[in-house]
Amino acid sequence: MRFVADSMLGKLAKWLRLLGYDTHYQSYYGPGVIDELMSHGRNLLSRHQDTIDRYPNAILLRSNNVGDQLAELREGLHLAPDRAQCFTRCLICNVSLERAQADLARENVPDYIYYRDMQQIHFCPACRRYYWPGSHRTRMLRQLELWGILEDS
Repeated sequence: MRFVADSMLGKLAKWLRLLGYDTHYQSYYGPGVIDELMSHGRNLLSRHQDTIDRYPNAILLRSNNVGDQLAELREGLHLAPDRAQCFTRCLICNVSLERAQADLARENVPDYIYYRDMQQIHFCPACRRYYWPGSHRTRMLRQLELWGILEDS
């Protein structure tokens, strides 16, 4: 399932990316941009009734809270996140992450991360950010469990 999140749903876009869903987001969409994105099979997510009225296949989210928005998607679209897909996309630019090359990772991550488990370091080929399992990842997974989006591990 692929999404385009309107300009009010930046936090939701980040959490959908964390779950592994291809989610396009930008703070402003010029004329025709949403039409183009939807023509490639994306589902539009919006909190604006006017936007929903313009795009018949768009999904109206009523909640302000990200956890509740994810629950709405889980119920309405039967969204069933797979824990194995979590942290496979860049949270910033939505590109699929790749396993980091050892020599480049060595220069771009803390030493203790590099030496602990080089195989767990990934990077975004578009924005060049590095990702690895850490306390932030544990907190985010726990938050998804508290929201009821992922089952306890």
